[in-house]
Amino acid sequence: MKQITIILAFFITLSSPVAAQDFQKGLAAAQGGDYATALNEWQPLAESGDTEAQYNLGIMYDKGQGVTQDYKEAFKWWTKSAEQGYALAQHNLANMYFFGQGVGQDYIKAANWYMSAGEQGHAKSLFNLGNMVREGQTGIKDNKIAVSLYKMAANLGNARAQYNIGSIYRVGAGVPQNNVIAHMWFNIAAANGVEEGANNRETIAKLMTAEDVSKAQAMARKCMESNYKECGH
Repeated sequence: MKQITIILAFFITLSSPVAAQDFQKGLAAAQGGDYATALNEWQPLAESGDTEAQYNLGIMYDKGQGVTQDYKEAFKWWTKSAEQGYALAQHNLANMYFFGQGVGQDYIKAANWYMSAGEQGHAKSLFNLGNMVREGQTGIKDNKIAVSLYKMAANLGNARAQYNIGSIYRVGAGVPQNNVIAHMWFNIAAANGVEEGANNRETIAKLMTAEDVSKAQAMARKCMESNYKECGH
């Protein structure tokens, strides 16, 4: 038995560089628009359990790249990849459950997959889960929990989460109302490309003292310079 294990380990080690090479060949082909070659390279890898190949096959079926568009096939491959812990597949699978695309709509399963991806630091999944909690789509409607999820996403650089935190602090929904913190997050969101962030920053500044605006600006600068580790909360 020990000898068989050693032999299997040898073949696994031997085959790994080849698998990596095949995946990269498929990736290069897909990036060049040669989806037929990508499919030929990724299909065997996906069938053998390669999570990245499974994820990319899901993309091809979802978009109809080199294959006819087929949401059920996309769902199949993303499920295989997600169940092995691949965060990008978990996020896309959650989207399918959320919108009922390729599978029956199921908010609870969507939330669970967003959470799985979010636990691995996938910011968009944390943002989407925050939205679901804020809207009560998980069976729980709780702005305080939503803000916690938004903050995790915001600290990973998600601009829409940064904007939403500003919106919540502006009205004090589930958190103490605070114009300084709202201004800070609107300012950060604006710096990251959210136009509404700039608009709301200017609107709320009219309700603040010059000293508080200066404080909020300094907090925003410190937050961004610390890579969202020191954000005044």
